[in-house]
Amino acid sequence: MPLNFTIVPPSSALASALQQKIDQKTKPLGALGQLEALALRIGLIQNTLTPTLNKPQIIVFAGDHGLAAAGVSAYPASVTAQMVANFLNGGAAINVFAKQHGLGLWIVDAGVDADLSAYPGLIAAKIARGTRNCLTEAAMSTAECYAALQKGAELVKASYAQGCNCLGLGEMGIGNTASASLLMHRLTGLPLADCVGRGTGLDDGQLRHKMSVLEQVLARHQSVSADSPLEVLAAFGGFEIAMMVGAYLQAAELGMVIMVDGFIASAALLVAAQCYPAVLAYCVFSHVSNERGHQALLTHFNATALLNLDMRLGEGSGVAIAYPILQSAVLFLNTMATFAEAGVNQ
Repeated sequence: MPLNFTIVPPSSALASALQQKIDQKTKPLGALGQLEALALRIGLIQNTLTPTLNKPQIIVFAGDHGLAAAGVSAYPASVTAQMVANFLNGGAAINVFAKQHGLGLWIVDAGVDADLSAYPGLIAAKIARGTRNCLTEAAMSTAECYAALQKGAELVKASYAQGCNCLGLGEMGIGNTASASLLMHRLTGLPLADCVGRGTGLDDGQLRHKMSVLEQVLARHQSVSADSPLEVLAAFGGFEIAMMVGAYLQAAELGMVIMVDGFIASAALLVAAQCYPAVLAYCVFSHVSNERGHQALLTHFNATALLNLDMRLGEGSGVAIAYPILQSAVLFLNTMATFAEAGVNQ
């Protein structure tokens, strides 16, 4: 089942006109630093000299991982469902920050190992009650993987249809830093030790155990080729990660500004970019996670993140915190006076 997206890089036709508009603002050349590059990027993505951020939204995908049973997280798998309830009750960090900045927020059950039907406001998209344990078999079947990709794409289409043109993705899933580390190692070729971090707060002994488990997983799936990113995703991924992959690809096809969160969100983007490299041209990287491996992953993307606050929460929290920077970039481009308008000599 091949993927069927049409993603082309944004046109560079307006690049010189956008740069001239930026340079004519009442400031020394380059004085707004990364804000200038960001304004240029958003203008190119939207193919306009007057970009806008309409109905910005974060979609948080939640799913459980069979590998969590091997003790790769400091928290039990039951916390995934408990945190979904917290999201829906408005009590999590992402709720606070999304409300602060006027961001829409959807919570999606991609594959939580619990019956969540009693929660109003939850988007039910469960592929299964958690993935299988990749210590012994592939985390998901090919059919499950494609179903998750398709669902992620469908949700982005729905958001776009409601007027959203700026999208961020978040996740929740106990054990998903282990999954992300496996994806990163296999798809970049970087040493496993450079990809594995403390996740939800492992101590040194727990971290050594996590490394040992992941080495066993890799040995079990030696035949899975990095040349087949969706096979890698099915072997090691989570349903929430797979939905994020489909969401990224659909958002890029629709020409949306994509805000990328931390380590797990970036690992999902890695899979998407292995399939369609042009997706990266639509991405703004919100922050550098404190999770080991994220900086190396950003280097792999040749990307510069907007913030470095030592965050490692997930949920799309870095996206929400960074969003006002995008607003500032668009506002200065559209409303700041030019030298001619202000009567200021250059």
